[in-house]
Amino acid sequence: MGRDQLEVLNALDVAKTQWYHFTAIVIAGMGFFTDAYDLFCISLVTKLLGRIYYQKRGAAEPGSLPHNVSAAVNGVAFCGTLTGQLFFGWLGDKLGRKRVYGMVLMVMVICSVASGLSFGREPKAVISTLCFFRFWLGFGIGGDYPLSATIMSEYANKKTRGAFIAAVFAMQGFGILAGGTVAIIVSAAFKARFPAPSYEVDPAASIFPEADYVWRIILMFGAIPALMTYYWRAKMPETARYTALVAKNAKQAAADMSKVLQVEVEEEQENIEQGGNDFGLFSKEFLRRHGVHLLGTTSTWFLLDIAFYSQNLFQKDIFSAIGWIPKAKTMSAVEEVFRIARAQTLIALCSTVPGYWFTVAFIDRIGRFSIQIMGFFFMTVFMFALAIPYQHWTLKENRVGFVVMYSLTFFFANFGPNATTFVVPAEIFPARLRSTCHGISAAWGKAGAMVGAFGFQYAEKGIGVRNSLIILGVVNLLGLLFTFLVPESKGKSLEDLSGEGEQENATDAV
Repeated sequence: MGRDQLEVLNALDVAKTQWYHFTAIVIAGMGFFTDAYDLFCISLVTKLLGRIYYQKRGAAEPGSLPHNVSAAVNGVAFCGTLTGQLFFGWLGDKLGRKRVYGMVLMVMVICSVASGLSFGREPKAVISTLCFFRFWLGFGIGGDYPLSATIMSEYANKKTRGAFIAAVFAMQGFGILAGGTVAIIVSAAFKARFPAPSYEVDPAASIFPEADYVWRIILMFGAIPALMTYYWRAKMPETARYTALVAKNAKQAAADMSKVLQVEVEEEQENIEQGGNDFGLFSKEFLRRHGVHLLGTTSTWFLLDIAFYSQNLFQKDIFSAIGWIPKAKTMSAVEEVFRIARAQTLIALCSTVPGYWFTVAFIDRIGRFSIQIMGFFFMTVFMFALAIPYQHWTLKENRVGFVVMYSLTFFFANFGPNATTFVVPAEIFPARLRSTCHGISAAWGKAGAMVGAFGFQYAEKGIGVRNSLIILGVVNLLGLLFTFLVPESKGKSLEDLSGEGEQENATDAV
């Protein structure tokens, strides 16, 4: 394979956008739809869990989850996700993208259903089994990150590759939106069927026995979209880049791509000779070529997820603090679920979803680097603008302004680093290490999410919302600085970005 690369890889780089590209976006994207639904819907039901299982008789306020239990319920899926990203990222490079892809999806389906069953009636039994199955749900979700990103990057042409990968990730926005919508529908249905007074009127009657089904239905619904796409994932061929560059079978790669893409591919030799581009992840050569890049992708994703996930997970508390959601004791248990879901759905609809699709529209025009710098910059600005005059925003007449500013931080997270940190690691590393390096980058992101999920459960109680927001502003500023370690990948072939083309050219010259 010379500087001109294999014919099949050239054909993929210059292929016109066609129907199968959009099919692949939907197949891969439905995994992310499920990922986002499952990871974020838990924040909609934690207050309900507190009322059902931790209510104290005669207390002035409704029951709530103890801090350690709340942190575990909110964060345990992230622990599983981190593990899954590392394991399935490595496995995707060893066994191939296709073979691992269906496996990941079935783990997600089984554990989504199981997390809503949560055996036993005692609080300890319910919470323990919920955490157990949400860990393994996260494990499956973790595998979807490196595999979906790698598959989409290896199918796409170089002109619109960024938009295709970003479109897969943008399905997260619809997953968050769906989580809120399902919670609204389920809670509204139970409210209508089982009317209940507020807690301050009648504590016992404010939570009826059937309310236990509400959170279970919301969690289990996440299995449906994943199950719907299993058949189509099983039918996807292995990516040509894996088959040609890792499995070293160019003839099979050409045959696979001819089945699904309308590209003219000349007959290739069946096997490719092993070149010199075979350094490992822990080699000096990898460190020389890609060490700074890996530091850039891991650090920016880590810092971004501290801010992004902590915002998502404690936004219900922010809404309560500024009075957007009434005090808990003035609502019944299911009414509280309805109000929290409605507030979070509004944020998703007005800022989260549009932000993702702005990235899709502009990523191949202005580039990954510019979008990431811009996103971190505006997240920093808006976070400080919320934090410094925080008392001003808590006044009743300023609450709408607070929500607008808060929404803008989400908009620029998604039209910014939340999308680009997912896209870039799928483009800049060699094919045989691409899934592994994306998994490592994503795992550092989930480590940041765990800091957000666990750390800010305590920070908010200990230092208050205002100081928590100031810390998040500093984190965003650091993310902006570390972005300078990440190369621009717009309009370049994957082989040029990873150095595989250069290496193979040198091999041919010898």
